[in-house]
Amino acid sequence: MNGRTVVIVGGGSGIGLEVARRAVAAGARVVLGGRTESRLRGAAAELGEAASWHVVDNTDQESLAAFFAAVDRVDHLFTPAASYTVGPMRELSDEEAHSPFVSKFWGQYHAVRLALPKLAPDASIVLMSGAASVRPPAAAPAYVACNAAIEGLGRGLAVELAPIRVNVVSPGTIDGNLWRQRPEEVRQASFAQYSAQNLLGRPGREGEVAEAVMFLFAATYTTGSTLYPDGGYALR
Repeated sequence: MNGRTVVIVGGGSGIGLEVARRAVAAGARVVLGGRTESRLRGAAAELGEAASWHVVDNTDQESLAAFFAAVDRVDHLFTPAASYTVGPMRELSDEEAHSPFVSKFWGQYHAVRLALPKLAPDASIVLMSGAASVRPPAAAPAYVACNAAIEGLGRGLAVELAPIRVNVVSPGTIDGNLWRQRPEEVRQASFAQYSAQNLLGRPGREGEVAEAVMFLFAATYTTGSTLYPDGGYALR
């Protein structure tokens, strides 16, 4: 990682910021992208001189193109940014059902495509999916399908872009920034349910997912794989 450039679309908070912290500690430069300027500015201030940032909307291809135009080189790319609605098919509008694909699937697809001219010959890419891909937690078929599609996208890109490596990280329920934005009673009920459904008996931590991403950055003979930091949720 020393001297490398790590680009994180969704790096202003949560798992993306945890990856940035570890990358900087390992000697890398990081470029943070996200929609909220104040959040990016604060994250970069924490990380110091090794960090820079640009506002980007991953649902807007022009915004993504401008973001990558400002980047000199990409050695490692991580794309956790996403905003979407989850729920049963019977209840969601078409727009809500489409939202995981618009932001989480196509957002990552276009981020990779628009990063291509800046990717180093030995670059690596880590996409973000979710363990719902293999074990639906509730009635949310569009969300489940989106996560499964991202894992397929990772395999397809690994074939097309080789020797650039492409892998996917697919976490379970994580006690972190995303869940802190939800009501306490909802959060605790979800954590209790998830803890009962996995092998390790607790939700995950953002740092544990970040370590999985860092492993995939460094695993030079691993491509087209999906890693599940889910506490064994997929096995129960």
